[in-house]
Amino acid sequence: ELEKTARIIQKLADYVRPHALIVQDLGVLGLAEKAGFKGELHLSTLANCTFGEGLRLAGTLGFSRVVLPRELHVDEIKSMAAGKPRNLELETFVHGALCYGVSGRCYWSSWFGGKSSLRGRCVQPCRRLYSQSARKERFFSCMDLSLDVLARVLGDVSGVTTWKIEGRKKGPHYVFYTVRGYRMLRDEGRDPARKKTALAFLEHALGRPSTHYRFLPQRPQNPLKKDVETGSGLMVGRVKGGPKPHVITREALLKGDLLRIGYEDGRGHTIQRVTRSVPKKGKLVLKRGAGGYLPKGAPVFIVDRREPEVTKLIKELREELNQISPPTVRPRPLKFNPAGKTSGTRGKGKGRDLHMTVSWQTGRTRNHGERGCWLSKKGMRHLPSRSVVDTWWWLPPVVWPEEEAAWQNMIREVISKGARRFVLNMPWQAAWFKGMKGVTLWAGPFCNIANKSALGVLKTMGFSGAIVSPELGRDDFISLAGNSPIPLGVVLDGNWPVAISRIVSEEIKIDAPFVSPKGEKGWVSRRGGNYWVFPGWRLNLASQRSELQRAGYTMFVSMEESLPKGISLKERPGLWNWNLRLL
Repeated sequence: ELEKTARIIQKLADYVRPHALIVQDLGVLGLAEKAGFKGELHLSTLANCTFGEGLRLAGTLGFSRVVLPRELHVDEIKSMAAGKPRNLELETFVHGALCYGVSGRCYWSSWFGGKSSLRGRCVQPCRRLYSQSARKERFFSCMDLSLDVLARVLGDVSGVTTWKIEGRKKGPHYVFYTVRGYRMLRDEGRDPARKKTALAFLEHALGRPSTHYRFLPQRPQNPLKKDVETGSGLMVGRVKGGPKPHVITREALLKGDLLRIGYEDGRGHTIQRVTRSVPKKGKLVLKRGAGGYLPKGAPVFIVDRREPEVTKLIKELREELNQISPPTVRPRPLKFNPAGKTSGTRGKGKGRDLHMTVSWQTGRTRNHGERGCWLSKKGMRHLPSRSVVDTWWWLPPVVWPEEEAAWQNMIREVISKGARRFVLNMPWQAAWFKGMKGVTLWAGPFCNIANKSALGVLKTMGFSGAIVSPELGRDDFISLAGNSPIPLGVVLDGNWPVAISRIVSEEIKIDAPFVSPKGEKGWVSRRGGNYWVFPGWRLNLASQRSELQRAGYTMFVSMEESLPKGISLKERPGLWNWNLRLL
């Protein structure tokens, strides 16, 4: 898709000239420059840049702004703002949907349905009903974030220049009310009457029930609540039974309101447009869903509204746009070939072929290959000096600001014991090795590398090789290996997590199986301060090893996870997207 991406950027540069591109894939850096884009480049929250040295590295690569993850509390935001380069801005979320997984570290939708959240195609499997020990709940479905009056605290943090309101698949009503509410809080928040009005706007923006999440470190709020409906939209009541199913509304309904009845994964789910206004506590007769079924007790949500003020604004915008003559967009050949051969390409079959088994447990190997171990104090203590030298030390896919110093110290300690080979699962971790000689760095699979242009950026950053994203399909795996500027590896088999999160429901049991409505099993384990969600079957591309080896891959990784007591894996092919086009 490099050529397609380059053409889109070139058209934007020629005809739109936007203020900035928000980028998660490092490969876009070179494409944007060559395509003639003159605006700013902002690093997306999906790129998972979560610590100070990472910010400085992002600045040297050409990014002028970094979008911070939703999981940070205000003290962590302040610490990152204090240590950032002067020419780098920070953008923080103040309102909108919360993902269960850390941005850029969720493969749930791809693993369960072939549609990648990293490509904006998430089908939100985390919001489904799951069962565990005879209990059925939405264990992973989060409330929305709303900092409301606390957002003003960010106004005093030097370097935080932008408040971000999440709005995926939201309607004009939501945009109007959230933007207006936060503008009031920013500009008039000290006026009690205006603050009250602003909060009323946010309350009726048609979002889910809200939470301050982790913003206040002394009073963190868990957004996973078993007794809270987390369907999108403003809940207005529940379906009442009888010959004519109906709802007694908690809110006044306006003519034209769009209602969603039930959840998309529930029987009888349907959409209904309100044809007449209904007062608060009034009765609205509901249409039956598919198969003539409407479940008693199902929640009813307003998901879109077109009140007169919003309709008037939309009309004015449409009239303004109609006065603008659209440009004539003509195809223009690219001045460069994004998919062309790379200088210094690996070529097929060259390099040393090795098999690495990486595990949380020290000393465990498989197929008599090389040893990989997640870096930890325990791992360093239990391995003899000779083994420390021979081991590939894996760094974590998530690092929070207050953890950075500890990881830097651990790296220095393991290097002092003889370690020389590291697999980095965030590109920004390369900043910790600046100036160190004799150290080999590979980009790990959590870096989500998927194209040749990104590999080129890794090479300039000092990486000797890369283990590509295991999310790819066959064609992408094969074409990537044939034209890479550095040696490549692949996760051949193992326990690959579908999500990594900073939170867990108080209702779910750790290291115990849960089951989705479609019979998909999984479990949650704690790793340091984070929670890893594993599927109940292994990734397994072992049958494709010969083809991958012929294509040019030289490192094959097995990821071994110690199974909790009572967990058994299902025998499934485990090919992930091998036979699919990644969506």
